[in-house]
Amino acid sequence: MSHNHLLNRLQQKLEEREVQGNLRQLKTTSALIDFCSNDYLGFARSEKLRALVQEYENKYKHLPMGATGSRLLSGNNTLFKELEETIAQYHHGEAALLFNSGYAANVGLLSALPQRGDSIFYDEAIHASIKDGMRLSFAKSYSFKHNNLKDLRRKLSHATGTAFVVVESVYSMDGDMAPLAELAQLCQEQSIALIVDEAHAVGLYGPKGEGLTVALGLEDKVFAQVITYGKAMGSHGAAVVGSKVLRDYLINFSRAFIYTTGLPTHALITLQCAYKLLPELDKERQHVNKLAEHLLEQLNKVKGIRCAPEESVILSVFLESGDIKKLKELALYLQQSGFDVRPVLSPTVPQGQERLRIIVHAYNTEEEIEGLVQAIAKGT
Repeated sequence: MSHNHLLNRLQQKLEEREVQGNLRQLKTTSALIDFCSNDYLGFARSEKLRALVQEYENKYKHLPMGATGSRLLSGNNTLFKELEETIAQYHHGEAALLFNSGYAANVGLLSALPQRGDSIFYDEAIHASIKDGMRLSFAKSYSFKHNNLKDLRRKLSHATGTAFVVVESVYSMDGDMAPLAELAQLCQEQSIALIVDEAHAVGLYGPKGEGLTVALGLEDKVFAQVITYGKAMGSHGAAVVGSKVLRDYLINFSRAFIYTTGLPTHALITLQCAYKLLPELDKERQHVNKLAEHLLEQLNKVKGIRCAPEESVILSVFLESGDIKKLKELALYLQQSGFDVRPVLSPTVPQGQERLRIIVHAYNTEEEIEGLVQAIAKGT
C-alpha cells in the first residue's frame, strides 16, 4: 500500500511551518557556554552527586536496573516507597506519587482529577502538558489572563461542579512568578482546588529549595503540587504531592500512571541522592540569583532590546523591532560567538511575543555574563 498521499500531506505541513519561520529542528551543541538549559544549580553535571549516586547504586544492587513493568504489576519496590516518603516530607505534603516525567504527571493528574461537569480555570501561559491533560478530562476549561486575578474572578462566574485553578509557580517561558498567596486565598474563600506546577521553582525557592508553595507557607492551601525533576534536580521524572486520598485515587484512576512502566532504578537513586544534597546549596541559590540580577540590569542598558522579568533566573530578551528573522539571526550570532542561547518562537509562545530565552546557572561566571551582554549588544 502506498503512503505517498499521507507523506505529501505531512511534507506540506512542514513546508508551511518553514515559510512561517518557526520550523523546529533538533540540534546538538558542544563547547558552548550554557545559557539555555534548565540545569539551574548544576546538579546534572555535579561530581558530588555522581559520586553519591555510585555509592547508593552498590546499596541497591539487589534491585533490577529497570522497573520491569508497571508499578501495579512487577514494577514496584521498596526504593519507590522510600523515595515517595522523602518527597512528601520534603515538600510538606501528606503523600507523593512518582510519574515518569513532568509531562506525564500533569497529563495524569489533570486527565483523572476533574470530572465531566466540573470546571478548570487556568492561566493562559500554562504549560502545554497541563492543556493536554485538561483536554482529556471531559471538564470544561477556561483560560484567564496571565497572573490577572481580576480576570480570574470574572471567569469564575462560569464555574460548575467542582472548580479547579491551575497555575505554574514560576512560568517556564516568561520566568515570572504567579501571585500564589492571593490565588490561594481566593481559592480557599470559594472552595476551589488549587493545583501548582512547581517545575521551575524547585531547587531555587524555599529554605531548602522546596519550591514556591513551601517558601510562602501555602502547602495547606494547595490541593496538589507537581514537582518536576528534569530541571534544577538534574534528573528525570516528577511527583504529585498532596493528600493520601489523592495519591490512592491517582493509583486507581490516572491512566498515565497505571499503564506506564515505572522509572528505572538509576533514576530513583539519583533523585534520592539529589534530595540529600539539595539543602546544602544555599550558596548556589544566592549566586545564581545575583548573576541573574546583574544580567538583567546590564541587558536593559543595551539599545534595541527589552529584557524581563525581575527576580528570576529565566530571562526573556525581546527585540523592540519585533523582527523574527533578526531574532533568529541574533541567536545564531550568539551561538557562533560561543554562547548557547536559543530563540523561542510561535507556537511555543504567542505570535508577537517571540524572544530569546536566557537561563542563568550557578556555574556561570561574571565574565561569561559580561561576554554575553557584549555579544548581544554587538549582534543587535
